[in-house]
Amino acid sequence: MTVQIVFDARARLGECPLWNVDRQQLFWVDAYNHRVHQFDPATGQDRFFDVGDIVSAIAIVDRDRLLLALRDRLAYLNVESGEVTAFYQFNFPYPNTRCNDGKCDAQGRFWIGTVSETAKQAELYRYDPDGSIRVMETELTISNGLGWSPDRSTFYLTDSAPHKIYAYDFNAETGTIQNRRTLIDLSSEAVEPDGLSIDTQGNIWTALWNGWCVACFDAAGKELDRINLPVQRPTSVTFGGSNLSDLYITSASVGLSQKEIQQGFNAGDLFRLSTNAQGIPSHALSSAIIE
Repeated sequence: MTVQIVFDARARLGECPLWNVDRQQLFWVDAYNHRVHQFDPATGQDRFFDVGDIVSAIAIVDRDRLLLALRDRLAYLNVESGEVTAFYQFNFPYPNTRCNDGKCDAQGRFWIGTVSETAKQAELYRYDPDGSIRVMETELTISNGLGWSPDRSTFYLTDSAPHKIYAYDFNAETGTIQNRRTLIDLSSEAVEPDGLSIDTQGNIWTALWNGWCVACFDAAGKELDRINLPVQRPTSVTFGGSNLSDLYITSASVGLSQKEIQQGFNAGDLFRLSTNAQGIPSHALSSAIIE
């Protein structure tokens, strides 16, 4: 497996890569620079939209629109016009809280976690086709990478602060989760699991913040591999390309000292890893939600 730098973005906080099958393009965000990027691997060109606020997660709405998770709002972005239309305002129970990683499930429900400055004050929310928001998990600190097993029986959720990835029993019909257990525990290391993606074999690929690598675990939580990267802080991963076998990796430069940036000069860049795995296509927001 070989790692390529596909765009020298120098992002502050690259996050949430999302492969759009219809366009054969990768969307991703630079959260602190308020940018949603659109990368075309066929041309190597990247353009961005300034959405005017911290943007932490995106999801597909339709060919021309994305769902955005901003600091404390949900919004639509039209990628043809650049217009941003906010439609939901969160009222978080704790101060100094903002949206973080998010993703749609196969039923088109949008799951979005938060990050808090105080331990155990973050939560996980579910935005449903009827327009309602439900709290699905509490007492998190940095709600991060999330995903579902290929058979949709298991839900995965990362809390980066305790260095753990949890597994839950998942009911696809009702969208409920229960029986939380620690699947992957990296608390003995300085690395933090961040964004993740699931392949068709049920393996979990996760970026390891401060780990200089991406790790792959099987569905039982056994580590299968670590692939070294030229940056200290990879942030998230997704499968893309015509066969969904290319793993795209975002990274961050935020918080690094000048010495650390010199050691990892490509901090904040966008990477691609050719793998022998195949990803699962990203799910879109339910058409019942879309206004």
